[in-house]
Amino acid sequence: MAFFIESLPIIQFILGVVLALFTLAFLMRIILTWYPKINLNKGFWPLIAWPTEPFLALTRKFVNPIGGVDVTPVIWVGLTSLARELLVGQQGIISQIVHRTQHLG
Repeated sequence: MAFFIESLPIIQFILGVVLALFTLAFLMRIILTWYPKINLNKGFWPLIAWPTEPFLALTRKFVNPIGGVDVTPVIWVGLTSLARELLVGQQGIISQIVHRTQHLG
């Protein structure tokens, strides 16, 4: 248990970076919906498409396009932002645990 508590700041940092990168990737997917002719399998775009597509494909099964626009990236921007805030944000769960353990020890 002590090892886990001591490694929480590292976990907090890594989780924060990963969630921020996913939020950025989903934001890029929103922008890419404005340019439907871009091939997501060429150039730089697979770095954005590969990690996000499994999430978007799953969500597309439940959420239909609105007015012909795929809104699933918007949903995931909201979900990843919420997760980041709840876990590693200033008042997030992990942040509060780290703060309390640093003041106790």
